[in-house]
Amino acid sequence: MKGRIGTHMRYKGFIVPRSNQLRKFSKKDLTSKAKTRLSWMDYFEKTHNGRLTCRHFGISPDTFYRWKRRYFPFNIHSLEDNFNNRRPHRVRVPETLPHIVSRIKTLREMYPRWGKEKIRVLLKRENLLVSSSTVGRTISRLKAKGLLKKLELNYISAKKRYLKRAWGIRKPIDFEVKKPGDIVAVDTLDVRPLPAVVRKQFTSRDLVSKWDTIRVYPSATSEKAKDFLNYLLNSSPFKVKAIQVDGGSEFKGEFEEECRNKNIRLFILPPRSPKLNGCVERSNRTHTEEFYEINDFPLEVEELNRELKEWQNTYNTIRPHEALNYLTPKEYIVKQNNVYGM
Repeated sequence: MKGRIGTHMRYKGFIVPRSNQLRKFSKKDLTSKAKTRLSWMDYFEKTHNGRLTCRHFGISPDTFYRWKRRYFPFNIHSLEDNFNNRRPHRVRVPETLPHIVSRIKTLREMYPRWGKEKIRVLLKRENLLVSSSTVGRTISRLKAKGLLKKLELNYISAKKRYLKRAWGIRKPIDFEVKKPGDIVAVDTLDVRPLPAVVRKQFTSRDLVSKWDTIRVYPSATSEKAKDFLNYLLNSSPFKVKAIQVDGGSEFKGEFEEECRNKNIRLFILPPRSPKLNGCVERSNRTHTEEFYEINDFPLEVEELNRELKEWQNTYNTIRPHEALNYLTPKEYIVKQNNVYGM
């Protein structure tokens, strides 16, 4: 099919670069991933700076330049995952005999850490002559079909404790944060007024309204984190739907179980990624500079918490926030309630 719009020519599935009308028409057929990649290319076309584009969208240079090489401006469908798929229409059917497949499956489940070469040697001892490539492909097919038992590991090193959490998960990519309470970030802060004195401050910040809750404890344990969670829920002027924490041990055990009991989603950040928790990290800096460093605060936990409660009220209801266009968190929440009819 061939058509004309103004001075632009169009072919079915193809567009002319810099033709906005045609791009809008063709973008209707794109998947969400392809639309995202197209926004990368449009931004690069405006800036002509690949590194700036990567920083703007938070992607790696390898990812950007790989798709830039694949991008064909006359056909924005070249940004699709399955574009120009070279897989043949007819693929070779595996010819491995069923009894050999069964034996490979048995040996793999018996020795789950042994690779294809070792299994090939075991089969050879049983007069089953197959190549290591055949063993490897057979194991891959069994995995793809879910026919191999999943290996459960018992780590003996603390450095490898990446075990599945009882309730906490990674935050889904499509999870949207629009209203107060959608995600509240929680972190801890070490308060060391004297060399032998340490207090642990639990800090929470709502990512939308910047509403903060702070409380100090003698130590950071899951029991104390559970107590702070209840204090957070009781003192927040909105319903908390999800909580974001790092992988600290204080956010496991009783804290995680309490989140499950109260049906609050728990998102765990990847290891060594404080930048992903920057909102609450900035909150800790503010409380340090504007409360601890300019006040002679008491060392007793109960007295310190009383003063922190007064500072928390000042922070949430009096202090203007530049990020909120100089509104207080309380004023911002009232404004949001009027917008969303909460």
